[in-house]
Amino acid sequence: MSNIYKSALFAIAILSFSLQSCNNEPKAVKTKQVNSMVQAELNKYVSFKLTTDISKFSDNQKEMLSKLFEVADIMNKIYKEEVLINSDLKKSLLRSDEEKALFTINYGPWNRLKGNEAFVEGEGVKPLGANFYPLNMSKLEFERWESEDKTSLYTFVRRNENGDLYTIPYHEMFKEQVTKASTLLTEASELAESDDFKKYLQLRAKALLTDNYFESDMAWMEMKDNEIDFVVGPIENYEDQLFGYKAAHEAFILIKDIEWTEKLKKYAKFLPELQKGLPVADKYKTEKPGTDSDLGAYDVVFYAGDCNAGSKTIAINLPNDEKVQLAKGSRRLQLKNAMQAKFDNILIPITGVLIDERQRKHVKFDAFFANTMFHEVAHGLGIKQTINGKGNVRKSLKDKYSALEEGKADILGLYMVDQLIKKGELDGDIKDNMVTFMAGIFRSIRFGASSAHGKANLLRFNYFKEAGAFTENTDGTYKVNFDKMEDAMNSLSDLILTIQGDGDYDRVTELMNKQGVIGKDLQNSLDKLSEAKIPVDVVWEQGPSILGLK
Repeated sequence: MSNIYKSALFAIAILSFSLQSCNNEPKAVKTKQVNSMVQAELNKYVSFKLTTDISKFSDNQKEMLSKLFEVADIMNKIYKEEVLINSDLKKSLLRSDEEKALFTINYGPWNRLKGNEAFVEGEGVKPLGANFYPLNMSKLEFERWESEDKTSLYTFVRRNENGDLYTIPYHEMFKEQVTKASTLLTEASELAESDDFKKYLQLRAKALLTDNYFESDMAWMEMKDNEIDFVVGPIENYEDQLFGYKAAHEAFILIKDIEWTEKLKKYAKFLPELQKGLPVADKYKTEKPGTDSDLGAYDVVFYAGDCNAGSKTIAINLPNDEKVQLAKGSRRLQLKNAMQAKFDNILIPITGVLIDERQRKHVKFDAFFANTMFHEVAHGLGIKQTINGKGNVRKSLKDKYSALEEGKADILGLYMVDQLIKKGELDGDIKDNMVTFMAGIFRSIRFGASSAHGKANLLRFNYFKEAGAFTENTDGTYKVNFDKMEDAMNSLSDLILTIQGDGDYDRVTELMNKQGVIGKDLQNSLDKLSEAKIPVDVVWEQGPSILGLK
């Protein structure tokens, strides 16, 4: 049994390994073959322990953390039902511990690192709309249906006894769960030592019962002095790949890294200036980003729900509400310990296989940190409302929005690094960021086409290839062509911002169909990483006991 598998089992509380014997030899052989294939998928993950020093925290803070863990666990349970009807029952029917382990990592029987391919016998294709919509509902039926809140982030769509569509607000769909979570958040707020954090927790407790998150989002933006942070609720819309309308539940428990946060404070003030300088026509950059944007570094100690399914995020940019962003900006939280885990265990090994030997010296953690940080900052740049009356960009681009928005953030993040280095406001060599960026493309492409981040990286890889931003050497390694990389960075920024500003669904669909694919050469490169047994992502060892609370 591999160490990776042992760690994966530990992380999801599977305590024993046993293959079921069977008197029917052909069935036993088939089961063994299935388990072997599932084991190969488990081996794509490397285990990492999420912890930090909480010895300085008071008893009240530790008790508060315990309550936040309980709330996060409720988000886990809600998310399971958003992905799959009767999720726990389906898991209990699986044939082996290997399948149960992979099911837990993916929150269902579909492999998120393999294009949502089913790994459980008898399961069909993963519904694009997950469990947010009826399985027998077509896009056309939905679009013809007249309903004021059908595109709301916070409604389920169901059929009544007559077969007609209707909506159920999240706070009604999950009434028992959110009521319990709200009570726990209120109790946690009484233990908070930061008045701002106390206010946020109280408002978030109310928001879970109403699906109105504006006030609590504004309060979250105003927090400055809290060492403990908590992101909770229905937030991202990645799970809804049918329309991209529905938000899924998740939670992060975070501990601020005071020293690193101090280093980052100065960069938010440059947002208006960088917005004006974006490499796109003026009409696509008339919006003014909020100037209260907050940059911070954190140790993350718990992921729950959407953020914990399949590949794991290493930074956060919230709130998503455009009204909050325009009024207050957004907060960009860098998950430093999670970044370090991926850099050490995944990015450095990828570099040794696919990056030109003479350029490997440019792959550095500080560059990886900066690229990731400014990716999150870049979500606040560009345009939120289309320039031609089509409404906001998110709804205009529907199911294509998430992948294009991630592509925008990636490329504008690199643009920001380039500009700040040129201004002398950021230490470093842009060559470090470019080569690290190139290695990072290979890391994120491996998340698969079912991931918005994976699609965004495929788009960028193929675009850069056509633009000559890199060269593939005869030995299969890649060399960055720095001047052409900068040109490609600017032209791709222009393309993405223009599509967003125009709300051009047809054009982004054409772009993704053309560029969001894995060609033969790229597949050969990815196969080398598999042959070298380089992990694709991480599985967390996490929870109150890991943090020393129990």
